[in-house]
Amino acid sequence: MVRVLIAEDTGILRETLSALIALQDDLDVVAEIGTGDAIVPSAQRFQPDVAVVDIDLPHVDGLTATARLREEVPGCQVLILTGLPRPGNLPAALAAGAIGFLLKDTSAADLVAAIHRVAAGEKVIDATVAANALQQRQSPLSPRETDVLRLYAAGVDPRDIAAELFLSYGTVRNYLASAMVKLDARNRVDAIRIATEEGWL
Repeated sequence: MVRVLIAEDTGILRETLSALIALQDDLDVVAEIGTGDAIVPSAQRFQPDVAVVDIDLPHVDGLTATARLREEVPGCQVLILTGLPRPGNLPAALAAGAIGFLLKDTSAADLVAAIHRVAAGEKVIDATVAANALQQRQSPLSPRETDVLRLYAAGVDPRDIAAELFLSYGTVRNYLASAMVKLDARNRVDAIRIATEEGWL
């Protein structure tokens, strides 16, 4: 019997996934959760074989939660689900320790088959997601520009970014400005959007 944890913040989708999996004689849903911060505690308690994790979860995103889960409960394999096949998500998911990556419009039969394969330690990656990852453009940002923009995207004030990276406040502003120019962004928020969608942050 394969024990499955479901982490999905949309209630109706979480219930549908649970009902679908429960129909299988050799799959057992041991936990249903709606936030990323609940994944590790639930996995430690219920010891699932597979965690089906939405990439966009509140409190802690699915990729961060996956990395923590693989560290804290290494016996649990992770299958990521996403609604949007952004180019950078697949490499990030694999780096976090996931071995499965599917779109949410995957058929029920394919999802069930994927859970079985992931439980056996096999990699399962949606073909569309894989193709998008291969087409990912190289980031025009320097490593320092990326660091600064990533911190700014996380809500860190430029003065605090300067202190954290041992830079002057003016240098941080220059990095943010150069990132906007390189990304052809209208403003800092637009630069964050572009870099995030391309998988560069």
